[in-house]
Amino acid sequence: MDHDTLQGGPLLDRQERPVARDRNGRPLVPSRVPETRPTPLQDSFIYFSIVVLVCGVIAISALELGANLADPVVRFPVIVGAAVLTVVTLDAIVRIWRSAWAWLPVDRGRGLFRFVWVAVLVASLVLLGFATWLVVQG
Repeated sequence: MDHDTLQGGPLLDRQERPVARDRNGRPLVPSRVPETRPTPLQDSFIYFSIVVLVCGVIAISALELGANLADPVVRFPVIVGAAVLTVVTLDAIVRIWRSAWAWLPVDRGRGLFRFVWVAVLVASLVLLGFATWLVVQG
């Protein structure tokens, strides 16, 4: 069976998207752009994320077991987790922002898409701040 046909389906006329290639047939657009200025948390990014995960598990488990937002078993992990998550997210925003500017001259679409990532992370920081404020006020 051919890839362009399915039983009972229409015949598809597919065309490859033109991609600039070098003399060996490899695409000219690289898959990565080297990072010239690493951020301070790059080597410990995963470890900080684990701290956030554990704090989230503790707070959510306590809430599921009947604790209130004002209880220390919820409040303390939320505050610690939110603080660490804020630092990790700010580090990610800096990395993605730099990556977006590095990609713009190479592949404009990839660069612009990274700006969308930055906007999403900034929005998530706003939501994180609001959620943390609710717990601290609760």
